[in-house]
This record gives sequence, C-alpha cells and structure tokens, in this order.
Amino acid sequence: MKLVRIYQCLCDETRLRILNLLAQRPLCVCHIQEVLARSQVQVSQHLSRLKKDGLVEANRHQNWMIYSLPKKVPQALEAHLRCLQDCIQTEPVFKSDLQALKKMKADCDWIDEVVSPKNSTAQV
Repeated sequence: MKLVRIYQCLCDETRLRILNLLAQRPLCVCHIQEVLARSQVQVSQHLSRLKKDGLVEANRHQNWMIYSLPKKVPQALEAHLRCLQDCIQTEPVFKSDLQALKKMKADCDWIDEVVSPKNSTAQV
C-alpha cells in the first residue's frame, strides 16, 4: 500500500470519522450512518473508497455489510490511527462520535458474535 493513497484517503473528515469508529469495533453501515448523521449513500461511498484503498474490510452477514479495520493493519495506517486516537482529545466531533457509538452499544453487540462467533466450527 502506497503512503500517498493512505494520505489521499485520510484527507476527508468523514473517512477519518469512519476509521475512528472502526478502530473501536466492527460496525454495520447503518450504525455508521446513524452516528455520522449521513445518508446511507454517502456512508457507502466513503466506505467503498476506504475498502478500495485497503483501509477497511467488508463482510456480508445476511442483509448487512459489516465493516472493520483489516486483520493485518498496514504499518502506515496503524501509525495514523494512533495519531487519530490522540486527536480525539482535542477534536469535539470525534469525541461526539464515540459518545454516540457508546449509546448504541446494545444495538451493535450482535456484530461481535457474527465477526468472531464463540464455539463456532469451521465449515468446509
């Protein structure tokens, strides 16, 4: 992954906000949409860009698309995510997003089971 592509992707506030949310936990498009107060189309366009550039992964579960950070986060992205976590302390929009996500915890918990089910057996 080229560093320039990461910077091009990160130079948008909405995409930064999405990465900040996904740094907390995997989420469905609908949850991201609710936290950001953006339309499904807008959120999906940003997620598509992040996915194309390898900054997020997507997995379908029934009618939902679940987005998460890559299992193996590129080193350059990891450094920027740490920086983003530091910025949360000074940027109200990031703090507000995390507070909204915290209030939605019960609505999002099913995703944890889907992403890493307990006692699951491998399917051939």
